[in-house]
Amino acid sequence: MIGHQHQESGAHFAFTDRWGGVSAAPYEQLNLGGAVGDDPAAVRTNRELAAKSLGIDPARVVWMNQVHGRDVAVVDGPWGAEPVPAVDAVVTARRGLALAVLTADCTPVLLADPVAGVAAAAHAGRPGLVAGVVEAAVEAMVSLGAEPARIVARTGPAVCGGCYEVPEEMRADVAGAVPEAWATTRRGTPAVDVTAGVLAQLARLGVEMCEKSDICTLESPDCFSYRRDRTTGRLAGYVWLD
Repeated sequence: MIGHQHQESGAHFAFTDRWGGVSAAPYEQLNLGGAVGDDPAAVRTNRELAAKSLGIDPARVVWMNQVHGRDVAVVDGPWGAEPVPAVDAVVTARRGLALAVLTADCTPVLLADPVAGVAAAAHAGRPGLVAGVVEAAVEAMVSLGAEPARIVARTGPAVCGGCYEVPEEMRADVAGAVPEAWATTRRGTPAVDVTAGVLAQLARLGVEMCEKSDICTLESPDCFSYRRDRTTGRLAGYVWLD
């Protein structure tokens, strides 16, 4: 259900697949997205199940209202009764607070500086990649004492460059901002590789301790994929520090 990596440094990174939850088709089973048309009670149960499997308190998870932008929120606790803001990255210096990012083809980016005690989660789709959401997240981390050379980064399951077909003009526009995102599908048509772009941006920022998932959400039946299914659930990536 969940791939969880715990480092000796105290950093935790976790990515879910679609199994082990209670949602009915077409959201089966572990849909963690609350704005895709699924039964809200099922989503709440799924979020509790996921948190329990990770050994974290569901009430200590910060979710986002993702809008494909570059805005970042610095948080020291869950939102509570206040509306969840429209942001695509959250950053915290509060240890034990888990940050979550939802995806179904976009690239989830998890970041942690265990020495400074600063963590971040970012939602990098094609628009967010171009807008610079990853840079904005790292900048917010640095403002809280993180150092790029100490940041550990993980990217989760996402649509690969061999599958993410786009019009030629769109590929050119994205590559104009992030050249490393230029890609071609296996059929030889224009494509974008968002994860490659994210990793290149992190490298330019001085973040070198990066690992990427090799799972393509569109190709894997274990993942939700918006491009494949349209009406579907959402995977989650979680990051927190002991």
